[in-house]
Amino acid sequence: MNIETKCLHEGWKPQQGEARQLPVYQSTTFKYDTSDYMGRLFDLEESGYFYTRLQNPTNDRVAEKICALEGGAAAMLTSSGQAANFYAIFNICEAGDHFIASSSIYGGTFNLFGTTMKKMGIECTFIDQNMPAEEIEKLIRPNTKALFGETITNPTVNILDLEKFADIAHKAGIPFIVDNTFATPINCRPFEWGADIVTHSTTKYIDGHGISVGGCIVDSGNFDWSKYPDKFPGLTTPDDSYHGVTYTERFGKGAYITKATAQLMRDLGSIQSPQNAFYINIGLETLHLRMKQHCENAQKIAEFLSAHEKVAWVNYAGLETDKYHDLAVKYCPNGTCGVLAFGIKGGRDKSIKFMDSLELCAIATHVADSKTCLLHPASHTHRQMTDEQLKEAGIAPDLIRLSVGIENADDLINDLKQAFDKI
Repeated sequence: MNIETKCLHEGWKPQQGEARQLPVYQSTTFKYDTSDYMGRLFDLEESGYFYTRLQNPTNDRVAEKICALEGGAAAMLTSSGQAANFYAIFNICEAGDHFIASSSIYGGTFNLFGTTMKKMGIECTFIDQNMPAEEIEKLIRPNTKALFGETITNPTVNILDLEKFADIAHKAGIPFIVDNTFATPINCRPFEWGADIVTHSTTKYIDGHGISVGGCIVDSGNFDWSKYPDKFPGLTTPDDSYHGVTYTERFGKGAYITKATAQLMRDLGSIQSPQNAFYINIGLETLHLRMKQHCENAQKIAEFLSAHEKVAWVNYAGLETDKYHDLAVKYCPNGTCGVLAFGIKGGRDKSIKFMDSLELCAIATHVADSKTCLLHPASHTHRQMTDEQLKEAGIAPDLIRLSVGIENADDLINDLKQAFDKI
């Protein structure tokens, strides 16, 4: 099936007499006839459900749909995108390990990697993602376990050179993990460019309506963990908490997701509620339609802003003058996303006054849904970062992140015009 059809028909495939829409399995537990069968479930010797903290049928059908859209081998839902990124790294890292990430990633992820996981004994080196490959390779250590980046960075909307990062990672024998939230599998499928694991904040475009918080991890099944047994012992050696099961031997291409479910979800419990998964599935059904409109609107607004006398600069890879335009054409030929960044002449104070003057576009701690919203990262989402960290992440004091919705573009432009008139 083409991806548009997959948005509607993957995951839940009703049989004779079953509900056509995905049911919400709003149950904590599931019944079995014998104690022995439930015991085999706990030992991972049978497939099935016994407690929703680990797995739930509604969640699994939605994970299957996202997995199909990305072209992966296995997937799991989490309670948020932040949980997805944490699990993706923590599934292969432990105290004493190291990984490398682009410094341009979302501020919450930057803080997770650089502060919280540091307290757990896991060190992250942040890099300029535009560094030459040979300079990044010099930063890889014997205990480096992964390379991480965002397809389209939040909030600077830079495009990651996926092939370059994949080549660096595979040369070092480590997986390349990509947060594909902004592009979505509609506009970019990182596995086709060498990525090994993809994460999503499904809260954003996949839900699309600002209703449901969630995350997802998708494994391509392509990284050969067993080739590096000393580097990834959690996957390639017996797990004492599951009677000595070795995930790569028992589950093959499903090893990574099975371990994340059986260990991390079991112990940390960042499960997505079945009701939220149900909402996400509704969003997925129109994802291909919405992304097209987001991109068309964002292109028109980027062109308007780039020509406005009160605008200092605009970052949007759809513009031919943008330094990431060539990468966008390569990796996202049908469009990038509806998010753009720009600065207003006059600095931070002018930016704040402009935002406060908008009437249709809402100031919100959100991004990538059907209604247009914006924020000032230095004052909002990234305010926990120091000036040096902001500089390292490429976030200017005047940067405004504008998430263009699917309204009529002319209405949005008129709102921007009247706000400009007030400054």
